[in-house]
Amino acid sequence: MANDLDPRLTPTQRFGRELARARKEAGLSQERLGMRLGVSGSLVGHIEIGNRNPKPDLAARCDEVFGTGDFFARLCRNITSPSAPHWFLRWSEEIEPRARVLRSWDPLLIPGLLQTEDYARAVFRGGLATSDRAVEEQVDARMTRQIILDRDHPPALWFLLDEWVLRRPIGGPSVMHGQLDRLATVACRQNVKVQIVPHNAPCTISLTSGFALAELPDAPTTVSIESSGAGEVSAEHELVSLMWNTYDRIRAEALRPGQSLEMIKEARDQWKTKA
Repeated sequence: MANDLDPRLTPTQRFGRELARARKEAGLSQERLGMRLGVSGSLVGHIEIGNRNPKPDLAARCDEVFGTGDFFARLCRNITSPSAPHWFLRWSEEIEPRARVLRSWDPLLIPGLLQTEDYARAVFRGGLATSDRAVEEQVDARMTRQIILDRDHPPALWFLLDEWVLRRPIGGPSVMHGQLDRLATVACRQNVKVQIVPHNAPCTISLTSGFALAELPDAPTTVSIESSGAGEVSAEHELVSLMWNTYDRIRAEALRPGQSLEMIKEARDQWKTKA
């Protein structure tokens, strides 16, 4: 339904905001909606401001009143199990494709959604893959993820990259030239913002691991934090808020998108001369 709600809202607050929005769009007062739901208008008011948790049967009745399928029922389930609902099994298969907004901080590599095949291949060859076949399977999986970039309604994408990502010789000059050429091309899309954090930025919090934040249409905002092991995917409210604040602090040190694009093109041309 809504696409402008603060992603740092708790699941209870998110339910309340969505309920208030739906009620106002339907032209109903809290008392009138309460009558349709079989509860008091006062309870509707408390739910809307996040003071009371809705019960599953009330959420189901909301879906009936507003004709929203199981939208409110899903939001209600998020309140009882916000940190590990069933769709948080795999980031790339179950979260990333459903996101309406993706934000990421990448201090070491070009983000996977923007990698060329050659760049991704060089990354995986330097990893833990045990055979050429395993490398190619990983490359294919990464390219498949990029389908979301070309769908009819792609997500809004916000990428923060450390400047050294542009300078690190992954795969050699030719690979880097091709990779930065693609990065410059994608950065010009209407739904994409790429910002570079210069190497002399004083923000030490940016030296921590990379991470991504996904805003979902019917679930809590989710964070994926990189590590040398399995990493972590969570929708736990305090962790998401912490990482969101971290993202804001890093972005405050970044160049504007136009300046960032010029830096990308400059680095691309430098790699071309070395190829």
